[in-house]
Amino acid sequence: MRKLVPVLVIAVIGLLVAVNLLGGGTETPTEHDNTETFEETPEESTEETESTPIEDEEYIPPSRYSKISDDLVKQYPEDDLNPPVAESDEYYDPVPVPGLVNTPGGEDSSFVLPDGDTLYFFFTPNVRVPVEEQITDEVTGIYVSNLVNDEWSEPTRILLQDPDKLAMDGCEVIIDDMIYFGSVREGYTGLHWFKAELVDGEWSNWICVDNWMKTFEYEVGELYITPDFQQLYFHSDREGSKGMRDIWFSTWTDGEWGEPVNIEAVNSESDEGWPCLSPDGTELWISKDYGIWRSNLVEGNWSEPERMFSPLCGEATVDSKGNVYFTHHFFDGDVMLEADIYVAYKKP
Repeated sequence: MRKLVPVLVIAVIGLLVAVNLLGGGTETPTEHDNTETFEETPEESTEETESTPIEDEEYIPPSRYSKISDDLVKQYPEDDLNPPVAESDEYYDPVPVPGLVNTPGGEDSSFVLPDGDTLYFFFTPNVRVPVEEQITDEVTGIYVSNLVNDEWSEPTRILLQDPDKLAMDGCEVIIDDMIYFGSVREGYTGLHWFKAELVDGEWSNWICVDNWMKTFEYEVGELYITPDFQQLYFHSDREGSKGMRDIWFSTWTDGEWGEPVNIEAVNSESDEGWPCLSPDGTELWISKDYGIWRSNLVEGNWSEPERMFSPLCGEATVDSKGNVYFTHHFFDGDVMLEADIYVAYKKP
């Protein structure tokens, strides 16, 4: 049985996650790989800075379906009051990803590998349940599915914490055999960035990377790291933003991330966030005004973004074929009913 942290701590964690947690290519790191520069971040409780072995090897996470309430009704495109559409002739209209990914619960914050055959995402069984309850349900977290015969397989939960300890992980970015993710967990106050390594088919050796990421110094929100580890893109409402959140980037220089630069061409007085790049690095995708926008790299500069998909969609991730995966929310008035992973296939 999971240990419970004090109710007050859970409530604070819930508030922080609700504000911050819920929002990508992979190649082998080059000779410039800076992954050895990670430093542990001092915390109020230092005993949890590195992962500990899972003592109970018999632990099997419960099925995510076992936590979905019977009164939740699956939403389909024919029921959708605000279906997303493509606003560019380059793409077909978006559709739910085929297969077993989507449920009556909430699928969110997806990340597709460049080959288009592996999809990571965040899942919680009920989008209307308070976050402080989600963190204790044993199924909320990061999942992975594989494309088999053009359909996505039954997803598997990725355990990034000892099952006897509370954690809520999300906003994942996968590069080769490393996963970067945001998390709230026992031993830490608030939201932090972590990484874990894929060893013998299991994600393990998690470690806090706040110092390396300059999480608090640069006020780093949801992010994307280029596969060569040379650029960090993130959203933040840090000083210097045009209004609300803006997209910023930082370059790896002299063994650390340099001072963030505001990408003025893509930012406005509106709220821009959830950046990702196409695998070839020539497209910057962002979320803005309940839609997904794209900026193109032209002669070394980012162009003014163009809205590509709307409404009620965000957190894009792109495979090497140009197919765009994202989160679409179903609403009835002001009530969110569900969140699903959609895909917009690029036309030949």
